[in-house]
Formats: sequence, C-alpha cells, structure tokens
Amino acid sequence: MKDFSYITNSHPAYIEELYADFVKDPADIDPEFRKFFEGFDFAVANEKSAGTIQTSNTNFDANMLSKELNVYNLISAYRQKGHLIAKTNPIRPRKDRHANLGLKYFNLSDADLNTNFQVGQHIGLPNGTLKQIIEKLEGIYCSSVGVEFTYVNDPVIENWILNAAEKTLLEKPSLEKRKRNLEKINQGVLFEKFLHTKYIGQKRFSLEGGEALIPALDAAIHVAAKNDVREVVIAMAHRGRLNVLANTLGKTYEQIFSEFEGIVPADKTQGSGDVKYHLGFRSDFITADGKKVNLQLCPNPSHLEVVDPVALGFARSKANVLYNFQYDRILPILIHGDAALAGQGVIYEVAQMSELEGYNVGGTIHITINNQIGFTTDYKDARSSDYCTSIASITQSPVFHVNGDDIEAVVKAVEIATEFRQTFNKDIYIDILCYRRHGHNEGDEPKFTQPQLYALIDRHPNPREVYTKFLTMHGEQEAQALAKEMETKFWNDLQARFDEVRQKPLPYKLQAPEEWWQSLRSSKPSDFDQSPVTAISLESAKELVKKLLHWPESFHPLRKVKKLLEDKEALFVSEEKIDWGTAELLAYASLIVEDKTVRLSGEDVKRGTFAHRHAVLFDENDNSEYNRLNHLKENQTAKFRVYNSLLSEYAVMGFEYGYAMANPNGLAVWEAQYGDFANGAQMVVDQYIASAESKWGTMSGVVLLLPHGYEGSGPDHSSARLERYLQSCAEENMVVTNITTAANFFHALRRQVSWEFRKPLINMSPKANLRHSGSYSHISEFAEGGFKEIIDDVQAKAEEVKKVLLCSGKLYFDLQEKKEKENRTDIAIIRLEQIYPLPIRQIKNLHEKYKKAIWFWVQEEPANMGAASFLQTNFKAFPYGVISRNASASTATGYAKVHKIEQEEILDTAFSI
Repeated sequence: MKDFSYITNSHPAYIEELYADFVKDPADIDPEFRKFFEGFDFAVANEKSAGTIQTSNTNFDANMLSKELNVYNLISAYRQKGHLIAKTNPIRPRKDRHANLGLKYFNLSDADLNTNFQVGQHIGLPNGTLKQIIEKLEGIYCSSVGVEFTYVNDPVIENWILNAAEKTLLEKPSLEKRKRNLEKINQGVLFEKFLHTKYIGQKRFSLEGGEALIPALDAAIHVAAKNDVREVVIAMAHRGRLNVLANTLGKTYEQIFSEFEGIVPADKTQGSGDVKYHLGFRSDFITADGKKVNLQLCPNPSHLEVVDPVALGFARSKANVLYNFQYDRILPILIHGDAALAGQGVIYEVAQMSELEGYNVGGTIHITINNQIGFTTDYKDARSSDYCTSIASITQSPVFHVNGDDIEAVVKAVEIATEFRQTFNKDIYIDILCYRRHGHNEGDEPKFTQPQLYALIDRHPNPREVYTKFLTMHGEQEAQALAKEMETKFWNDLQARFDEVRQKPLPYKLQAPEEWWQSLRSSKPSDFDQSPVTAISLESAKELVKKLLHWPESFHPLRKVKKLLEDKEALFVSEEKIDWGTAELLAYASLIVEDKTVRLSGEDVKRGTFAHRHAVLFDENDNSEYNRLNHLKENQTAKFRVYNSLLSEYAVMGFEYGYAMANPNGLAVWEAQYGDFANGAQMVVDQYIASAESKWGTMSGVVLLLPHGYEGSGPDHSSARLERYLQSCAEENMVVTNITTAANFFHALRRQVSWEFRKPLINMSPKANLRHSGSYSHISEFAEGGFKEIIDDVQAKAEEVKKVLLCSGKLYFDLQEKKEKENRTDIAIIRLEQIYPLPIRQIKNLHEKYKKAIWFWVQEEPANMGAASFLQTNFKAFPYGVISRNASASTATGYAKVHKIEQEEILDTAFSI
C-alpha cells in the first residue's frame, strides 16, 4: 500500500499512477489518499476538459490534480498542527513549535493564492481559492482554539472531532447565549473582586485570570442535561474553588462570607473542620430550559490531584448502584492545574485506569486551569512535554487548547467536549490557557520569581472586560450597558449579603447528607464497647458454603485449584470447619444475598496474592471465568464485582475510597498485594481515610486488606506499617484490626455495613497463616454473635496464670504452639483482635480475671514499630511490659537465620517467668 506521507511535492505522473490504483481498487491505497480521491471525484463530477486522463466518471488535468493534492495536504497539516501556532496564550507570545505551515512546505506559493481548488470542499469551500481556504483554516485551527488529535487512531473519532470543530468554532452564538456567557463571566470576575476588596490578604486561592472556568462549567452542565445526564461529579484543587462553589454549585454567598468571618457552623459539634477552599458541596442545578442536574463537588485536601481517583470512584459507584451501569447518566469533570497535571504521577495512573473494565466511568471531561506557572515555577521548568495535557495521548483523548480570554471559544470547546464524552464515552481534555492574577496565594509576591510575566499580567484587562469589548466590537452594541447593569446589580447583591453577615454573625448550618446517608448517624465512644450481632443463620451459612465450593459440570478449573477447593470441602464435611479464604467469601456472599453491593479490587485479587481466595476460577481448557459469588440464588440481582487492578496503589485505593463514599449500603474492599505497598497511597490514607470524617463530615466504610506478618522474607513485605495507621487514630476515626480466626474476619467484614455509621477498616491480613489450622473456624461461629475485639485464652485457669501475653495476629500461633509444646499452664495468651478503637473495658475485665499475673504486650515488630508505642501512649489502666525486636531502621532482617534467632528470642523472653 502506498503511504500518504509521500504526497507532498509528488510528480504528476506519480499522482496519475495513484489515481489509477484508486480506480482499480480503492482499498489498495492509503486511507488519506482514498479520502482525497473520493472527495475530488465528487467535487469535479460531470466536469470535462481537453488534455485529460479518462477515469470512471471524471476527466481532469493530472498537473492540476498534483496541486490539488498539495492543497489537501496543507489542509491536513493545519488540522494536525494548527494548534502549535494557535493564538491560545492571552499574555505572551507562544514558543515556536515548528509547525511548518508555510506555503513552501507544500510546493505552493503566493502565485497560487487566487487559484481555485476543488479540494476546498473538504472544509466547506468547494472550488474556493487558496487564500479563502487558508483564511478559513486559520480561523478554525489557529485562532483562539488549538485542536490536538494527531495521535487518535480511530477514524470515526477523528472525523467527529474535525466535523465538530469546523462546524462549531466559527459559528456566532445566539444573543441569548451571549447574555448567559456575559452573566457567568460577570459573576466569576466580580465575586473575586468583591472578596479581594473585603478580605484583603486572606487566602482564598482566587480564580482571577481564569474566570472563564465559570461559563465553561455552566456550558458543560447545560449540554450534559440535554444529553440526559442526571448527576455531575466535579473534582478540583483549591484554586478557584470558592468561585465554583458560589457561581456553579450555588453555595450561598452568606455561607462563604461566614466562613471568611471565622464563624463556626451551628451543628459542628466534633471534628476539626477544614479551611473554606477544601470543602465539598452538592446541590440541584436547574438549567435555563428547566432540567435538573445534581451537582457534587468532592471535598479535597491541598494535595492537588489526589481527589481525582476519589471522584471517579464516587461516579462509578453511583453509576453502578443508581443507574445500572449507565455511565451516560453521570458525568465526572476533573479540574486540574497545569503544573499538577504535568507533574503528579497519579494523573498517569488515572489515565491508565480510564478504559479498564473495573474502573471505566464512561469518559471524563478534564479541564485545565492553565496558569502557566506552578507555585513560582515557570512552565519551562515544570515539564518536558510541549503541553501540560500531553498525558491525553496515551488514551488517544482529544485536547482543545483554548485562550482563556476568549469566553465564546472556551464555551464552544466545552460544548464539543461534553457532546464527545456522551457520544464516545472517552476522556477528553480542555486546556484553558489563562494566568494567575496574584501569587500562589493572595499574600504571595509573584514578581520575586516572575517579574516579566507579572508586569504583563498587571497591565492585562480581566476576562469580563475583554469579553465586553469583544461584544461591542462585534455588533452587540448594548453589551457595555448590559455589562454595567449586571455589575451594579451583582455587586449590590453581594454587598447586601455581606452586610447581613457582618451585622448578624449567626452560625450557619452545614449541608444535610445525601438521602441514603441520612439513615446513618455519627459514632460515639460507647458504640465500640461491643460489636453488633452480625451472625447469619446456620442453614444459610451451610447453603452458601455449599454453593461456593461447587461449579458447573461443564467448567474445568485448573487441577491444582480444584484440589485446593476439594480440600476446603473435605474440611467442611469432616469437621464442619471453614478456612480463612472461604470465610472471607462467605462474608461477601452473605451480604450479596441480602442485596448489598460488594466490590473488591487490587492487584491479583481474583485469586489473591497468596492463592487463598480464588473468587474467580479459570477454565484450564479455554481460560473462561467462573465467578463463584454470582451464582448464589435464583435471579440474583446483587453481583460480586471483583477486579484485578492495574499495578497501582495510589489511584486504585483512592478510587475504592470514593466508591465506598458514594454508597453506604455496600462493601468496598481494596487489597494490597503486600501490606507495605499501601505506602504508595499514603496521601489517600492521610487525607481521606484517616481524616475525612473529622474535616468534612464525610463517612466511608472502605476496607483495606494489608498482608502483614514476619516470616523471614526480608524487610519488604513483612510489615504493613501498623504503627503508621495507629498513629493517625483518634476520635474513633477508623478501625484497625489484626485478626486470627476465619469467623472473626467474617464478622469484621459484615460489621462494616451493620453499624449505624460507617468507618474505614484497616486489617493486617495474614499470609502463611491463611492456611494455619488454628485460624479455621467451626460453622457454628458464623451463626452466632458478632466480631470479638479480644479473645481470651479459653484453656487458661486464672488461678494458675502467672503471666499474661497480650498479642495480635500471626505471633499468636507461634506463642500458642510453644505453650502447647511446653505444656505451660502458668501462661495465658490473649489476642487483641481490634487494636483501635481499643476495647479498654474488655481488657480491664480480663486484667481483673488474671489479677495475680504480670502482663506483657508481645509483638514481632521492632520496638519503634507495631502497636507498642501506641499502646504505651493510649493504654495506662495498669502496668505492663513490652516484648519485641530491638528498635530498627528497617522493618525486618534480610537474613532467614537471623530472623529465626530473633523470633526465638521473643518466644523465650515471653515464656520466661
């Protein structure tokens, strides 16, 4: 097949040969050639002239055809590279990106400018002159919008983008739309100006310079509503957030002024709260034509893009639960800063997630507030790529680069983007090039590092002034008067509300939670004295286990897996015992038959890192899958959603947190391949899991399963860093467990959706001990009671016990083995299954029982790790010692022999009297 890349400067004879090939078999030539010849045939049909070559339906001059091809190549080049010279920067000249769009690069010259070319029909100018063709191309592709899509391989998407751009970007908006644009930019600009006047020097991370975001969001919501979108989920960092809260989501100006005044909400009885530019909000937005769209702005920390996967998980959860996987009903919009979009690794993870089965949300609109600066860093020092949006190429997502001073161009680009998302369910990016009027915050001096840039910004009119002038110059003579009228009215309204807050500084009320969260309440300390009953009936437990351990006769699981499942079944039949993996699946199954949603994701979770779960079986003949939890009852509606994730902790954990945050009536679980891998998602843990309820009143029941235990495998993967989670524990913010029995794990998982509130659960999961016979539980334990925060030594006789060993997790089995081997009756081993919230009352009761004994906390971890420091700080009801490895910079030794010696020292010390 002849390549289209050779089209420029081609000899007429070569063109004639290509055309002959086209006539013979159109499929045998490059698609671009085919597109050109098909268009040319159509354009010159029925035209005849002397000295031509004869075709199937047309006569034409071969020399002229060569010129036509060069012009066609020029058109293609503008489409592909026009964005490199588009006038998208409102402040300073653009860097030369070597677009090479001059006539000489296409074997054309000024002498051809007045020549008519049939190929102009490709941009709606049949038989237009070269001059007319270039003027239109520059108007579409080189004015205020640069369209970037050269990496898109799908011709359907490519043609859609071309048609949308060439149809929409040159259209004049209706008067009604122009008034709406003016109203929204008026709100955006004057709101910032008002705050800057009234709260001088206070941090607000203003949108000044980027106020085009406000009409942009307004346009996206209106187009989304026309496409039957019911909800829009928005995520953004702090810059411009107050403006979006006020002028997009409709948070009252009184409430925002109250936050500036430092007034504490009337119903804020506990927790830390947060600064005003981190808060979330939700509202019902009524469009101009009366459609209602629910808007949700996710709360976020200052850690920039960490909110992105959270918002996407939130959207996925809503789409699954409320709209039965109809992603078109809910639209995620992620608003980025340019430096963050280019610099934050989570962006890459989010992009790679976007089209995966377990994380697809039906496409996301990405909007960049491109300030051309990050904190104080110029874009030249912030990235190696041409654009901050270059990440879009990995998902073949189109990008519209838009001048933030051209409000109409911004709105048009957003409208196209929203239609694109609804049409193709793919990501798309809008890069709004603008500027930041002030420094990183309103008290910062940007000229310290950017004197030239900020000299330009100081002299630059705001976007409202630019748009008003544009309207006046383009026939809307009443624009100046209308803008002034809007300014006066809006300013007076703000002043009246400001005065009201100043005169009557009454506490405002926090927003009520969403409807399906309203049945829940905040927790109180007494809730953790004893867990609720989470048992299921014995009959149900037996029936579910039976279904979990069977598969269709036509299905052929791998023989090794089949043997594992047969062993589990034999254990259940002979001893009525359930191993760890089956107990976990039984917990999920018991929730599913109650029509609760269950979702599990992480690296290799279908089988489990340690091959204990096998929630999904694979046929050894054809690799087909059998999900063991989706065949529990007739007409099962709730499904077990289990997904092997991409090799990501940060984005995937954030996604699962957001998924849980959206739906209190389900269980969302993230499993680390090894516990210490959660380090890669530390921002999600710190900023959301540990603190979101205190900061934002946002509950979540997300579960983290973190494999943990010292088995001589070295520093990596021994410790899930239990101490880090415990250090963040306060105000009953989350639950931290290190569980030893299958039944207790079952009850812990069910408890997550049984409580009248929601708490994140951090569980130190077993590894080798997944198959320890001591962790197996009798079927009766699943049919009675609930989670046991602490497990007493049932074999110990209190009057004989001289020493109590309090421990958790894997170490218990080593201690118990030594106790049984030595037949020690003077030692009692008590398991602390829940380390936070501490079951203080239960510990005290056991201390009273073993009042003649001395107590020790025993752990595998070094003294500066594990639970030791936490317990010594938080539990002082009675004296006790600590037995552990010596303090260490590394979590564990890398030498198996040293590990064995250390482990024996812990056991020997524990059993010495």
